[in-house]
Amino acid sequence: MKQDSVSETGTGTGRSEGVRPGGGRVTVRAIAAETGLSIATVSRVLNGGGSVAPETRDRVRQVVERLGDRAPEPRRRDRSQARMTRPPVFVRCPYLLTDYFGHIVTSIAETLALHGQEMLLDAGDAVVRSAALRELPQRRDAHGAVLILPPEPHADLEALAARSYPFVVVDPRISVPRGTVSVSAAHFSGARAVTRHLVELGHRRIGVITGPPAWHSRDDRVGGHLAALSETGVLGEPELMRQGEPATKTGVRAGGELLDLPARPTAIVCFNDKVAVGVLEAASARGLRVPEDLSVTGFDDIDVSRAATPRLTTVRQPLQEMGRTAVTMLMRQLDGHAHEALSMELATQLIVRESTGPAPA
Repeated sequence: MKQDSVSETGTGTGRSEGVRPGGGRVTVRAIAAETGLSIATVSRVLNGGGSVAPETRDRVRQVVERLGDRAPEPRRRDRSQARMTRPPVFVRCPYLLTDYFGHIVTSIAETLALHGQEMLLDAGDAVVRSAALRELPQRRDAHGAVLILPPEPHADLEALAARSYPFVVVDPRISVPRGTVSVSAAHFSGARAVTRHLVELGHRRIGVITGPPAWHSRDDRVGGHLAALSETGVLGEPELMRQGEPATKTGVRAGGELLDLPARPTAIVCFNDKVAVGVLEAASARGLRVPEDLSVTGFDDIDVSRAATPRLTTVRQPLQEMGRTAVTMLMRQLDGHAHEALSMELATQLIVRESTGPAPA
């Protein structure tokens, strides 16, 4: 049978429309009438589209064979049509969707919609220890994944990559396996910029509250901070370094420890804006004024940085752009294109507000 023996057009109504059991032309409209299915569903089956139940596919094939023809080979479809028939993209964000994560997830959802893709969201603290990553290759309800700051160990990511499963990591905690596609902010240059700002204001004794020791971004930011200090001939002092989870309570605890040192720092660089808010609280409890007695900086530029008193000097991460870029990189994988750059860093921006000022005499 010729490839065009089943057509998507036809005239008239009823089962006999365009059907010649002896091997003539069979229309999609006729097959739809015979099976009781919609024309769109029949068309997806005949063109090899996804999102069709196996029993529906068998039903269409049986009718085509009974009418004396076999199904044609799939027609060529443009990428937008192909995307519309794909299962949803799995988006894993095992954290509360607060400002930071909410911006990224929203951007991913909006960009997927522009590509004609739905999103299957796996989010919240309750799913942090789930086996979702190991189960992805077997799932039939998802096609490709975006993993936001995945807490899983390197071995789990490596196993997923070994299965050639298409995925993109957003802001990886740890170094990703070779060949893995990832997008993050430029942590090193962002940290260097904010410390340079403090150095230009005359600060030399600068405390640092960084993130968990195993995090990749933690190492980059410490490196950027030390690089800015070294440009002025100052070495970072271990007693001025603290670490902890990126939460307000860490700022209260670690900030208090730094401010209680016999020679307290004149400025404190924080891992994120929430930690910086905790430092503001610790400073207030000790009767210190910000920025007159102490300068404080954050990182991320989420809503709390503008709601704090004083408003925080911080480093703006391109959160929405990270989400958009992740989807674009995943779409290239799903469309069979190779990536020239596997790991992409997006530029950060120093935002100067009222929480930083000249170093006290």
